[in-house]
Amino acid sequence: MDKLKIRTAFIPMLLLSFVIESCVADRSFDVPKISCGENLVANIGFGEVKELYVDEVFQIQDDLVLEGYVGSSDVAGNFFGTIHIQDTSINPVHGLEIEVDLRDYHLLYPAGSKVFIRLKGLYLGKSHDSYKLGAVFSSFGNLSVGRLPVLAVQQHLVNSCDQLVEIQPTWTGFGNIDEAPLNTLVEFRGMEFVADDLGKTYAQYQEETKRNINDCEGLAVVLLNSGYSDFQSASLPNGNGSIKGILIKEKNEFQLVIRDLADIDFSGERCIIAPTAFTSDAIFISELADPNNNTGARFVELFNSDAQILDLNGWTLRRYTNANIEVSSVLDLSGYNIGGLQTLVISPNAAEFEAVYGFAPDIGVSTNSPADSNGDDNLELVDPFGKVIDVFGIPGEDGSGTKHEFEDGRAVRIGGVVQGNPMFTFSEWLIYNDTGAGGTINQPQNAPEDFNPGIRE
Repeated sequence: MDKLKIRTAFIPMLLLSFVIESCVADRSFDVPKISCGENLVANIGFGEVKELYVDEVFQIQDDLVLEGYVGSSDVAGNFFGTIHIQDTSINPVHGLEIEVDLRDYHLLYPAGSKVFIRLKGLYLGKSHDSYKLGAVFSSFGNLSVGRLPVLAVQQHLVNSCDQLVEIQPTWTGFGNIDEAPLNTLVEFRGMEFVADDLGKTYAQYQEETKRNINDCEGLAVVLLNSGYSDFQSASLPNGNGSIKGILIKEKNEFQLVIRDLADIDFSGERCIIAPTAFTSDAIFISELADPNNNTGARFVELFNSDAQILDLNGWTLRRYTNANIEVSSVLDLSGYNIGGLQTLVISPNAAEFEAVYGFAPDIGVSTNSPADSNGDDNLELVDPFGKVIDVFGIPGEDGSGTKHEFEDGRAVRIGGVVQGNPMFTFSEWLIYNDTGAGGTINQPQNAPEDFNPGIRE
């Protein structure tokens, strides 16, 4: 359907004198005289009215009367120029929109009013599965339904003057939102504003604004707010709960419009999003450091060769000290992630690392952790399912004097390696140390000049 009309600052002069706004601080209204439709009887249903529409906007010529209930309200200024009417107050099947050039229509047609619509002379149109009634205007030769002039509103829309009823919102979920009737009051439960919107207001000043709400599964719907509403500047609540509003549709997007803040109860606890476990060989060990001149400047660097950020929940880095065949220490990487084509630097002495290299490591851990190897230990990178994704060295073999010793030096993954390898492969590494054993490079490395943590070579 057409975009929600937001209230403008222009106040039309109403000959009915049902709105009077003075220049003083307090505001008073003449109570409008309501014409009651005691003698009106409905002779057509919502479904039959919709069947009248065939392909294009047309004017209804027959003396037809439709009966329905007002579900929307402009009392808080979030609706302007649109009255949404549904066929019943409970479990509606149909709803439609009436376009009116009328401000503060809640004084004549409050939510819960039973009303009669004299259809003769009104135009019927359809836009994006939404049916609407009103006057007509032409745009580039095409007829469209527009606002009914203020003097004609009470001629066509007549309050029954029956006692107000409570409009019971239809509970709907995302699985059956396509079946929910548009232009009716619906309710979503277990909802919350998305994290990116928290801290914002309901709408930008004098601008129609979309805010996103979702459930704990991440399924979302758009909340449409007017920048002229009374609650425009209110902060979005950060809890979880239920929300009621009129369901509309803009092109292929479902939108919800609340009547006022009483339609929202987000007083519950927000969703707890369970970490998503995944495996990938795009994460691997890219550098190990045991500087000759400073043991406090040791580090382990991981690299993500994928273009997408990867979550490390459930991943571990474990160390086999010397010739141990059992794990000596484990570092849980849960809560961290690696950006696409980025590194993750882990230091056993964060303060010393920053003093030496000029920036803080991504993770600061303790001594004797997997990041605190003296160069003759073996390391494994393990995914959340216990699978070894990458390895340096040979667990059970002390690295001293072997091709996987980096004592007083460094081990750097060569640039052509783009994925982890669960079997240590010497040809994938450049290894510097103080022995040169097993084809390694006998060239001790000093920090900071011989190291480049955070940069994939």
